[in-house]
Amino acid sequence: MNNRIYLYILVMAAVTYLIRVLPLTLIRKEIKNPFIRSFLYYVPYVTLSVMTFPAILTSTKSIWSGAGALAAAVILAFKGKSLIQVSITACAVVFIMELFL
Repeated sequence: MNNRIYLYILVMAAVTYLIRVLPLTLIRKEIKNPFIRSFLYYVPYVTLSVMTFPAILTSTKSIWSGAGALAAAVILAFKGKSLIQVSITACAVVFIMELFL
């Protein structure tokens, strides 16, 4: 097993490196297709959302307090409130809902 761990690490490093290097080597000119450009523009936001959303719901004792905080944060964000107001309100909603649930 000790010798195989180095093989696993090497394969993981190669795959991670190839994912980052292949686009740089295969695509040399500017991408002009609007669909591909918009897709590549939104990839970081989607990735961050996919990693954050489950953590919002499962980081509290009850899934309902996480969902309530998420709803409150989304409403305040759409109203144009600042990040500090959104985060403090979400924390307060979790705290209050955890007291009653």
